[in-house]
Amino acid sequence: MLAKFPGRCTQCQGPIRPGEEIVGAGGGSTAWVHAACGDDLALPGLAAPRATPSRTPGATAADRSAGKGAGRARTPRAPKAPMSAPAGATYVYTDGACSGNPGPGGWAWAIDRDRFASGSERPSTNQRMEIRAALEAITALSGPLVVVSDSTYVVNCFRDRWWEGWLARGWTTSAKKPVANRDLWEPLVTAVRDRGDVAFQWVKGHSGHEMNDLVDELAVAASLARD
Repeated sequence: MLAKFPGRCTQCQGPIRPGEEIVGAGGGSTAWVHAACGDDLALPGLAAPRATPSRTPGATAADRSAGKGAGRARTPRAPKAPMSAPAGATYVYTDGACSGNPGPGGWAWAIDRDRFASGSERPSTNQRMEIRAALEAITALSGPLVVVSDSTYVVNCFRDRWWEGWLARGWTTSAKKPVANRDLWEPLVTAVRDRGDVAFQWVKGHSGHEMNDLVDELAVAASLARD
């Protein structure tokens, strides 16, 4: 389903924006995760519901204390460390936007205010444009790169190597469903694997970061431009 309100993904801790695809975290929880985080939850990284020790009539406090550790869920995995930047890497900032979801979409990448590109896709979605922005940057630019994106969908795919599971399962998720946006993911994954000199880093969106704000403006303008 699509998020109606802003929130935070309980799997990657990244922001959930209105219009993004989300799924329930499961286990009776009312929490939500990005659709891509849900693809590879099995659900890794999320604790299962904690079992409550039964309180049999007449049980003493000592009896209950002795059973405190029984049935506890495993500790959630610690967030993975950011990817290391390749030596001599150029930092390129990417973003995607969509007027409606689906609706007219725009993507953009920029190294600085003099070197950038943008484009559009109609119709599209927010997630497609985030992937497209990264793909366009990697296709256009040679040499070691660090792709900086505010999309956990894009960054975590490579930081957490989700793509390895997708390939092993024939481009299906752990839930045996086709990977969404495969037409963009497949060339992006192939390019990153073949090059071996691309890393991804996350930046918080709409936080006053100069380059993230620039590519956001470029992507929004591309999504609204008339052909």
